[in-house]
Amino acid sequence: MAAPIDFYFDFSSPFGYLASERIDEIGKRHGRAVTWRPFLLGATFKIVGTAPLLDYPMKGEYSKHDMMRSARLLGVLFRLPSVFPTSSLSACRIFYWLADTRPDLAKPFASAIYRRYFADDKPIEPAEQAIEIAASLGLDRAAVSAALQDPAVKARLKSEVDQGIARGVFGSPFVFIDGEPFWGSDRLDQIERWLETGGW
Repeated sequence: MAAPIDFYFDFSSPFGYLASERIDEIGKRHGRAVTWRPFLLGATFKIVGTAPLLDYPMKGEYSKHDMMRSARLLGVLFRLPSVFPTSSLSACRIFYWLADTRPDLAKPFASAIYRRYFADDKPIEPAEQAIEIAASLGLDRAAVSAALQDPAVKARLKSEVDQGIARGVFGSPFVFIDGEPFWGSDRLDQIERWLETGGW
């Protein structure tokens, strides 16, 4: 069986959200599983020397317009959150805890976090907000809260972030197909073409 597609994203990334609504469908069409890998974009900002997208003059205003236009094209409900960007530390830790203990709930949790933030304009931090989403999936609040403080869970997230940086992940979304990197939700059609042809 072909290797899974690696899908890196930050829960505070609008373009990561848009890609998350399509990436599994693309993988399925081409017989590929998709491994979701949330990470902390702020860690790469320190290395690359960049800032949150909307902090840039002119580019920030254009990006807001482009987010809305891209969402309309994809038919995805989107609102620019009132508080943007936001920390995604708790959401990431819960995701990896689920990936290791309840993998069937990891992606539903990630999608619920994304939709809460970018469709409903509701916060995903502080931690209680992410715990609420986990609880809505039938998880015990106390267990989720404990997982957030578990050294093994913290180490798991750190390892994923370090691995992403080592692979050259500097933005969200960032996709690898058999080691080939693609950055940005505007590369999804190119990703599909790559899967169809085996590359060029």
